[in-house]
Amino acid sequence: MSHPYALAIIGGGRMGEAIAAGLISSQALEASRIVVAEPSAARREVFERQGVAAVADGHEIAGQAEVVLMAVKPQVFDAVLVHVADELSDDAIVVSIAAGISTARVESHLRAGIAVVRVMPNTPAMVGAGMAVVSGGSAASDEQVERVRSLFEAVGSALVVDERYQDAATAISGSGPAYVALVIDALARAGVAQGLTRDVAQALAVATVSGTAELLAATGMHPEELVDAVASPGGTTIAAVGALEAGGLRSTIAEAVAAAVRRAKELGA
Repeated sequence: MSHPYALAIIGGGRMGEAIAAGLISSQALEASRIVVAEPSAARREVFERQGVAAVADGHEIAGQAEVVLMAVKPQVFDAVLVHVADELSDDAIVVSIAAGISTARVESHLRAGIAVVRVMPNTPAMVGAGMAVVSGGSAASDEQVERVRSLFEAVGSALVVDERYQDAATAISGSGPAYVALVIDALARAGVAQGLTRDVAQALAVATVSGTAELLAATGMHPEELVDAVASPGGTTIAAVGALEAGGLRSTIAEAVAAAVRRAKELGA
């Protein structure tokens, strides 16, 4: 079946915006091949400025795209999906990016045989640096899962994982940009406390986090190996690492990830 759009995004929030912007900037999809449904006129204007068609009601566009991306909050997910379900074509691929919502739950609202793929992306997709984890539902073929994976790989990296790992992945990569942003802000504020200007302190913090991530990715070095390489005996780094360990940095991060996993399970219940 021929569709006028390659991708319909149901929900024009920040994540929908990030995915659309990333696909367009990477030239994976032309803006004319994307359509968005969003009740807020102000949010529709954001997409229209990118050349993306936008309508108020997902019911209008659900049957017009090859891939239908459900980008709405978990709290309203079921109601919105039910609203558009009858319009979906039999060959559509329904992609859910709602935290905690299983493929089985999505499938329960659809006609038998419609493919469902669950994805947890993250906001760095807006600049082509996203990380997404992808899991296929019971009716999704390997080819359909790969189609979705390659779509998200156009805005960063994308891995196929068994669905039982989705909540953990949500807690690390889906929510992770917020944790990293907090670390960057903490570093910048600490720099200001030591006399640096805010712009200099933030530039140092952002570049250090970005560069460290690139180094680990490029070399495959274990993070602890990098700590040892930077921390010379009796030096500044080992003193700082000791303070971080004493403050419970590792345990606090572990608790944060566990809290996110628990919340994902609550949202999916």
